[in-house]
Amino acid sequence: MREIYLDHAATTPLDPRVKTAMEPYWGSIYGNPSTLYRQGRLAKEAVDRARERVAEILHCKPEEIVFTAGGTEADNIAIFGATRMFSGQAKHLITTAFEHHAGLRSFEALERDGWTVTYLGVGQDGIVDPEAVREAIRPDTLLVSVMYANNEIGTIQPIEKIGRTLKAERQKRTAEGNKVPLYFHCDASQAAGFLELYTEKLGVDLMSLNGGKIYGPKGSGCLYVRSGVRLRPMFQGGGQEKNLRSGTENVPLIVGFANALDIADAERVSESRRLAELRDYFISRLVREIPKTVLNGHPTERLPNNVNVSVLDIEGEGVILYLDAKGIAISTGSACTSTTLDPSHVILALGRPYEYAHSSLRFSLGRATTMDDLDYLMEVFPAVVEKLRAISPIRMEIGQEAISHPEAFAGQGAKVKVGGRTYK
Repeated sequence: MREIYLDHAATTPLDPRVKTAMEPYWGSIYGNPSTLYRQGRLAKEAVDRARERVAEILHCKPEEIVFTAGGTEADNIAIFGATRMFSGQAKHLITTAFEHHAGLRSFEALERDGWTVTYLGVGQDGIVDPEAVREAIRPDTLLVSVMYANNEIGTIQPIEKIGRTLKAERQKRTAEGNKVPLYFHCDASQAAGFLELYTEKLGVDLMSLNGGKIYGPKGSGCLYVRSGVRLRPMFQGGGQEKNLRSGTENVPLIVGFANALDIADAERVSESRRLAELRDYFISRLVREIPKTVLNGHPTERLPNNVNVSVLDIEGEGVILYLDAKGIAISTGSACTSTTLDPSHVILALGRPYEYAHSSLRFSLGRATTMDDLDYLMEVFPAVVEKLRAISPIRMEIGQEAISHPEAFAGQGAKVKVGGRTYK
């Protein structure tokens, strides 16, 4: 049976080049980087090289990179590290209503500890308004956390504009004698490999990355911590990684993460262009060939590999099972919550009804995705939808206003060019 993997936002396969780079550190170079003898020095040199390469890509200092066990841990170190350090000085935090659960659950826990959290809404297009961020800031605001690109609908947030807003607010605090720091955290786990990660230009103080999203090893990642940012460690140990992530460094995963990020950065422009063409072609076919299909999020201000739609009058879980039987892997919502039947909080944050959230589907393309894959999917998918709608008790009415920018993909003269072929 043909197998087509369209869930790269959940995780990616390990790049063979990354696997090759990791191989020596599983066996021949096995030392603890904290030791002084040769095996330890070789391991430390590998970690140092990895840190330097990651820093080059992020345009920061090597000492500002803290290696972690993934994006969730990086988010937690940033959020809880900041709030524990300044719990006596500040009591207010800002985030958005459609962050990854690694962020949302952290802020919910802090609310239970007495912090006040402002959850900013997003427009129907799934993009945060920088002015709303500015208006939400209070004298006791410590941290603003906004993800670079949403993990479900792929919309790209105006991080650079938000960064400039926070810089101006910091200058105002200094002039007023307010000593409460104002940190800006950004979860860039989905953005890596598609968007520029220039930390100084973005204006971020803390940024999380995840190796499992960029064809690196699962359980790898890093947190960028700008010099001068003060965080309190979440747990105690030997003081590795600037005392923020104690424990013997996992050398193979660190090497693999840095190698994967290096490859992703080198191929970012060409691969993004290729995937954006496939994305637009696929969206065009979906909304034209399957009635009552609604694109979630902005049609172009989104990751080049992300297609998220609500196919009304069906349940997304049913689609997953039917397509899986055909060898096609997709998801509903984020991978971290795909085992639950709760409606997507991201789709609800767009102002969509519950029915839209329950029928949302995420197709995330990757390096191996071809037009033939998408054409095969479109041979199978309409029949699956028809079968599920025939047994569904739900009948939703759809208005033109429910579609974000329908003119871009609804066949109203829009053309999409892919591989020398033009589709209308």
